[in-house]
Amino acid sequence: MVRRRVLRFSIAVMACALTACAGRAKPSGDHASHAMPEATGGSASAGSQRRTNLPPSAANAAARVAASPRHGEWAMVPAGPSDSVAAWVVYPERSTKAPVVVVIHEIFGLSTWVRGVADQLAADGFIAIAPDLLTMKRSGDLRSELPGDSARKLIASLNPGDVQRYLDAVAKYGMALPAALPRYGVVGYCWGGGTSFAHAVHAPSLGAAVAYYGSSPPSDQLASVRAPVLGLYGGNDARVNSTIPAADSTLKALHRTYEPHVFAGAGHGFLRAQDDSTGGGDPAIRRANAAATHEAWPLTVAWFRKYLGT
Repeated sequence: MVRRRVLRFSIAVMACALTACAGRAKPSGDHASHAMPEATGGSASAGSQRRTNLPPSAANAAARVAASPRHGEWAMVPAGPSDSVAAWVVYPERSTKAPVVVVIHEIFGLSTWVRGVADQLAADGFIAIAPDLLTMKRSGDLRSELPGDSARKLIASLNPGDVQRYLDAVAKYGMALPAALPRYGVVGYCWGGGTSFAHAVHAPSLGAAVAYYGSSPPSDQLASVRAPVLGLYGGNDARVNSTIPAADSTLKALHRTYEPHVFAGAGHGFLRAQDDSTGGGDPAIRRANAAATHEAWPLTVAWFRKYLGT
């Protein structure tokens, strides 16, 4: 019944011209302890507000998206004979065609913060597409954010094979856009970071992957990886980081490209948190999160430019 409701909604979305303007698995323990993201309408520090060459923190994402000079639009991407995926698409301001980067959301679903990350990728020269991988699990206005607990429960019910099929469809859609080059990469955060790495296992045509603080796939799955993978991790994230050594040694033995970076003192979700103080917390961790963001984002952009082109 949910599937039929969502499909009816997708038809309504098209009519309103919004496009113009794996087995069931529980979330891994590294995500189960996540706190709710900060409300995107909150105020951020003056320093983070000035850093327009970085993605916003969760606290200033709404303001960043609202003020963006770049064109963003909602699209409904067919993903099979009976399902579709809603997605936020942001275009760079450039005269030449651009590579595509698919932005895979956290365990909280497609949030304003993820849309802010997509906007920054567009500012850096890529066509950024952020799909709502929970589209077929929900109804109503797909542009609204789900409460964190609701999103987690729905994430737990996703079939990993369906997730990869949705990502395939979104990548295909993106590369078929008139402004796009036929090359794509993926970047994901927390649950999306693990999903990004899993997409490198799944998709031989993938150009590059970036995994932010997401668990690595089991070693016996890594032989099919062809795309170069960049891993970006917080030092205070022991559960996720415990999966790095096996992936590193396995991929090196396979002569694949995997480049992990662990940022001392930073926590899980550092790119979303940055140095925002609206939720309190340890000032040393906030400083470490901000420092990690300043290092990690240029690495991300350079990775995509190196392997996808500009």
